[in-house]
Amino acid sequence: MRASSSRPPGPVPKRSEDRIRHDSNVIDKVHAFGVVKKPDLGLGDRVHPIVADFWESVGESAQSRYYEASDWQYLRTSLHFLNQLLRSNKPSAQMLTVVNQMLTDLLVSEGSRRRVRMEIERNVTSQDAEVKNLSDYFKNLAEKNDLGDMFNYA
Repeated sequence: MRASSSRPPGPVPKRSEDRIRHDSNVIDKVHAFGVVKKPDLGLGDRVHPIVADFWESVGESAQSRYYEASDWQYLRTSLHFLNQLLRSNKPSAQMLTVVNQMLTDLLVSEGSRRRVRMEIERNVTSQDAEVKNLSDYFKNLAEKNDLGDMFNYA
């Protein structure tokens, strides 16, 4: 999953639909069987809330379906250092730089995914595409999710 050595230099590429020239790059595919399950974070009881939330958000992100067991361990390692950084009274800029590079290698940001030509598109339902009134949207959302009076505009 780490792609730092094959990452092209320069600015983040445009999305494929925004590019004028569509190159056909040859991709070497490896077929793997089975699903790699996300392990426990395993950093003990002193996990910073940002680290815990980040761990959960990566597990819910689309690119994590491509993670191998080694990628999950690499993420755990980077979050170990991020946890230390966030809990430190004297944070280290050098450690932050290294953690940021590790997370970039794991494609956790839009820019790092575009550099390796990965784009994530969320399904948009026709109802979502036709929303014209934001208050109606939230009212429909409240009814679907049973949020009670939270969005009661009547």
